[in-house]
Amino acid sequence: MDAAQLQAQAIKVHRALGEQTRYRIVQLLATEGDLCPAELEKRLESIPLSTLSHHLKQLAECQLLTPQKQGTFIYYSLNRETVQKFAAYLIS
Repeated sequence: MDAAQLQAQAIKVHRALGEQTRYRIVQLLATEGDLCPAELEKRLESIPLSTLSHHLKQLAECQLLTPQKQGTFIYYSLNRETVQKFAAYLIS
């Protein structure tokens, strides 16, 4: 990845984390491990599942989250490599 690509990805990551709900999702996954959207919805309480799906998509697109299908569920995990590269303060 060249410098321009790294800069573009860093901007995407920090823009995604600039939204409070997405920041909270990343913090939850950092502390609790893999979670499915229904589990995240319970922990975030006032966020409807449709809105949560939008946030998860944004975080996955900038490679902060990795979706993993297990049966009929999709679990999201924190991509620690991306976090260490662009947002290491999240998991400290």
